[in-house]
Amino acid sequence: MKSTTMTAGMPVGEEGRVYDLGDLYIELDKVTDRRRARGKRYCLALVLLLIILAKMAGQDRPYAMADWISAHATKLISMLGLTCQRLFCLNTLRRVLQDATDLEELQETVCRFLCQGSPRRGHSMTISIDGKVLRGSLALGQDRGVYLLVAYLPEEGVVLLQVAVESNENELTVVPRLLQALDLRGKVVTADALFTQRALSVQIVEAGGDYLWLAKENQPRLLEAIAQLFAPQTRTPGWGVPRNDFQKATSSNKGHGRLERRTITTSELLNDYLDWPYVGQVFRLERQRTRLKDGRQETEVVYGLTSLCRHEADARRLLQLARGHWGIENGLFYRRDATLHEDATRMTNPALARAMSIINNLVLGLIIQQGWRYVPEARRRYSAHPHEALALLVSSPT
Repeated sequence: MKSTTMTAGMPVGEEGRVYDLGDLYIELDKVTDRRRARGKRYCLALVLLLIILAKMAGQDRPYAMADWISAHATKLISMLGLTCQRLFCLNTLRRVLQDATDLEELQETVCRFLCQGSPRRGHSMTISIDGKVLRGSLALGQDRGVYLLVAYLPEEGVVLLQVAVESNENELTVVPRLLQALDLRGKVVTADALFTQRALSVQIVEAGGDYLWLAKENQPRLLEAIAQLFAPQTRTPGWGVPRNDFQKATSSNKGHGRLERRTITTSELLNDYLDWPYVGQVFRLERQRTRLKDGRQETEVVYGLTSLCRHEADARRLLQLARGHWGIENGLFYRRDATLHEDATRMTNPALARAMSIINNLVLGLIIQQGWRYVPEARRRYSAHPHEALALLVSSPT
């Protein structure tokens, strides 16, 4: 890309520039800037780019980002070939995120950039859906902060879409709109038991996808029917034990101080019996956890159903899909809170909280795509070597 000369705080020609502001910068430059032209010193794309860079380098709170950008101003100005002598302050950072940025456009830009750079682009099969409250957005006296419904690709570490659940809505009223905005062809939608609804099942299958739901107390008849199918059979004198078509698969792993063994049992026997649209199989999933420290054991059993029939997904595949759903909790929400300190960062302005959640999604997606297993380790590296983080956001050095 060949840059043209612009005003202070914007990229200039080839002479003083080390990095070509392409790729993400070009995408961010398409986001609507709601500020008036008069008095504007820094273009929106540059401000957003530096905020993302500070976030990758380990700065989570707005004031910490502004301090980091100021402390590294000389190096950043040199690397980017900017015409300004200093960079923006905390107030500018807040104004850009709270008032100047169109959040819907920013969300689309981040998703497009991550999907284009994903090594598994087009191969991911699973879309996990779940909701998250941004607890740092809770204002004094309020009992609800910003609530987001998220669609996530656990195999890629990419957030496809997240939409706000307004105070007069709930997740079930918003999820049809979220699903309608996604291309579900060839995808398997997974979610927790709240979303086990007939209408959503129909919407997903008729859009070309499949569903995998859990059955719990919000669907009592469904839960009872599946649990009864997998209940131990008792032999009655003079009667044989009914035949079944059960198929089993088992997997185990060790981590976080415990050994977990998962066993799934599947069946197609209820396909013509259950009053549920497009059902292809039901399953029983048992999780046995053993704490390595003292050998203490606990067992959890859940039941579920899917539109995938057995020739499309055998027991082993269903076990992978069921486990993969928790990637949205472990791979996204937990990292946003434990590593990026999303809930611990006070941002009572809803727009600011939403903007930071979008940036958090981008940072995690970039780090995961680079093959880092531990996000804190990656951020320490990028803090010490910001040019490496910058190289992920823009084109190669010129």
